[in-house]
Amino acid sequence: MNNLQIRILDPRIGQDWPLPHYASADSAGMDLRACLDSPLRLAPGQAELVSAGFAMHIGDPQVTALLLPRSGLGHRGLVLGNLVGLIDADYQGPLKMSLWNRGSAEILIQPGERVAQLVLVPVIRPAITVVDHFAASARGACGFGSTGRQ
Repeated sequence: MNNLQIRILDPRIGQDWPLPHYASADSAGMDLRACLDSPLRLAPGQAELVSAGFAMHIGDPQVTALLLPRSGLGHRGLVLGNLVGLIDADYQGPLKMSLWNRGSAEILIQPGERVAQLVLVPVIRPAITVVDHFAASARGACGFGSTGRQ
């Protein structure tokens, strides 16, 4: 996949604020901005749905997009309400971010602030094969925490 189609929904995207883009040559995620009309104050425990200012269409069933929090903001308490967003290749609607303050102090989000990132990843869709047993492995079937401390 070499092309991600986006449709601008907020005219500030591409004018006042850049299109979604990679901040450096080695960035894995594209920065997404909060398309707000005024600053948003998120109280501890509060979540709000915020527009990224565009709709998107991947169009390739071998690719999906993951919506992730930004590391520094996440450390300070701003994460996504669903923790990770999954965008299917056939979705063509607006991109919205559930911004959640999981911290203990109010968080102020400014219009146009970078609040999340979008990562495109390959999708593997295997056929399901039902078996009577698995070949033995070193890990076995001991369940949750079986490789170390629980």
